[in-house]
Amino acid sequence: MDDRVGTTLHTGLLLSTTAALSWLLGVPMLFPSLGPSAFVLALFQRSDATRPRRVIGGHLIGVVAGLLAYHLLASGVTMTSAADPGSIEGLRLAVSGVLATMVTAGGMLATDTRHPPACATTLIVSLGLLTTLLEGALIVGAVVILVAVHLLVLRTLETLYR
Repeated sequence: MDDRVGTTLHTGLLLSTTAALSWLLGVPMLFPSLGPSAFVLALFQRSDATRPRRVIGGHLIGVVAGLLAYHLLASGVTMTSAADPGSIEGLRLAVSGVLATMVTAGGMLATDTRHPPACATTLIVSLGLLTTLLEGALIVGAVVILVAVHLLVLRTLETLYR
């Protein structure tokens, strides 16, 4: 199979698992940073970038940093529409996002869990889109499922092509 087709199908299969769970359970297990993670897993199947520790650890750091920054600086504010120019609410969200991204980047570098899509996860949380502990746990759970399905796909392909 052409690598482009295989990567495309692999990405879709990975996302369809969390999309199905999100739909069936009515919980947010499909979110913007999951798409880039699925693509990285599908494209760089066996590289250092796809080690479960990196993918899961990066998103976990992103969630924790996002929750801390949001609840410290912007609790109760949500970036679902443009804030008034120069508003305190807009400033609180902006600072929350910057702080969360800095803590995420530093945390991933310090723990060798570099996974760039986790910086999008931290923005999703720190900008007020998914801000509860349950939502944070669902984010991490979705990433764990994504990685588990990826590993299952790789094992299945190995078995088929032996």
